[in-house]
Amino acid sequence: MKKIALLGLLLVFLFSCKKDHKIEHIERAFYYWKSERDHFDSIEYKLLDTLKIQKLYVKFFEVKYDATLGNIPFSKTNLNEYSWFNNDEPKDSLQIIPTVFIKNEVFLKSNKEEMDTLASNVKHLVSKYFNNRFKNYIDYKEIQIDCDWTLKSRDNYFYFLKQLKKTTQKELSCTLRLYPYKYRTKMGVPPVNRATLMCYNLIQPFKDNSKNSILDLDELDSYLTVDKKYPIHLDVALPLFSWAHHYQYDEFKGFVNLNESFLKQVCEQKSELWYEVKKDTSFVGLYFRAGDKIKYEDVSQKKIRNAISKLKDKVKFDDKTTVTFFHLDTLISNKYSHETLTSFYNSFSY
Repeated sequence: MKKIALLGLLLVFLFSCKKDHKIEHIERAFYYWKSERDHFDSIEYKLLDTLKIQKLYVKFFEVKYDATLGNIPFSKTNLNEYSWFNNDEPKDSLQIIPTVFIKNEVFLKSNKEEMDTLASNVKHLVSKYFNNRFKNYIDYKEIQIDCDWTLKSRDNYFYFLKQLKKTTQKELSCTLRLYPYKYRTKMGVPPVNRATLMCYNLIQPFKDNSKNSILDLDELDSYLTVDKKYPIHLDVALPLFSWAHHYQYDEFKGFVNLNESFLKQVCEQKSELWYEVKKDTSFVGLYFRAGDKIKYEDVSQKKIRNAISKLKDKVKFDDKTTVTFFHLDTLISNKYSHETLTSFYNSFSY
């Protein structure tokens, strides 16, 4: 009887370990998505340093489709190492990961010959920008492709990834939205070394006015229903940003960067997400009329911790996993202390 009891306890222990798999080693990372600046400010640099960030996914450029010119790069980064290294010694502890955002229309409108050309051009431009801006830095080991691919674009996209991996001879990663993560049989698995599960922008911004489109926990939960481990190595990304939707006479005017101080001073809160401007006012070059409506979407500490808990419980990660937050910005320090940010990373491993 004692042997049976001990066996039962052992099975319970093994089952518990399997359900809540502990990640032994977390690689800390940020996305850097700014195109207009060539340097970090002091706060951003301090975040990299004090948080001991190991990877920085830098958007090198974007690619869009033009009916006349074909697939063309735009929105290139101006970031360079000379403006943020204090001396000539590179920081070997920080890897720069060239990241390229490619619009889905590129793969919907291109043939295989154009995909071959695109792979060659991406390789050339990534190498050129890295060597020009980070030439005293350790060579990049990985390239990441960011694309919201669909079932219709899948074949061209997967073909491009294969060609890029072949031509660069680098480790290749890509972003992975929650829909293709859940419906992997239907959508297929990208032919890359690793994928980053993107746990934000889960809902189209205008699809449901009652929900936070950046991070809705019920929406996240609905995609984390697959017990089987994803076929390739899986990293994870979570949001640290906020934005506001500005409406005038019920017409959407655009996304604006506002803060809670502005909302409290000049707006009346109508619901959890919605505010109404009380008086005509201007803010950072923008003009707001009395009666304008603002939907303010933010990500609280509690929501991030709950998201981490769900991911740990329902996604099978490898022992060594990269945790990336979007994105490196001065405003992060206004919302989260260094201790809080550190705890976000550490939460994945206990």
